[in-house]
Amino acid sequence: MKITIRQETREDHKEVFSLIEKAFEKEPYSDHREQFLVERLRKSSAFIPQLSLVAEAKGVVVGYILVTALKIKGEREEFDSLALAPVAVLPELHGKGIGAQLIEEAHRKAIELGYTSVILLGHAAYYPRFGYRQAHTFGITLPFEVPKENCMAIELVADALKGVQGVVAYPQEFYE
Repeated sequence: MKITIRQETREDHKEVFSLIEKAFEKEPYSDHREQFLVERLRKSSAFIPQLSLVAEAKGVVVGYILVTALKIKGEREEFDSLALAPVAVLPELHGKGIGAQLIEEAHRKAIELGYTSVILLGHAAYYPRFGYRQAHTFGITLPFEVPKENCMAIELVADALKGVQGVVAYPQEFYE
């Protein structure tokens, strides 16, 4: 299956909404509201249009990824980073590498835009293959209780998180 990854357009919004809804419908650790989070984030100052990507096959949106800006707040300093949330693929196409292609393209574009790290909350067995490590090993924590193995970070540029310690400050839209 040939997949094309491109920046999301306004015309994609309804299809992306439906895709995210289907992708998380049976996810046990989901609040099943990720599609509404995406709608809120698109209107926020954290939104980076170039990091809102769709995967298309034969003219149909089959996958989606959104990466938005966030801060890591230390005792004396704040650090810029990114939040990866969500990655969604149509359930019938899981295991075909679509999510991996979206993540790799989002990483490539983030580096191109000058970003150096990404934080996520996700499946402990999936994200390490892309270079993600448990965030606490960098001295980074989330502002709420989650299992350490699900809170991860990646340095897109070598040593980008060296000396960075603090609590992730998600955009307000994550809490609405």
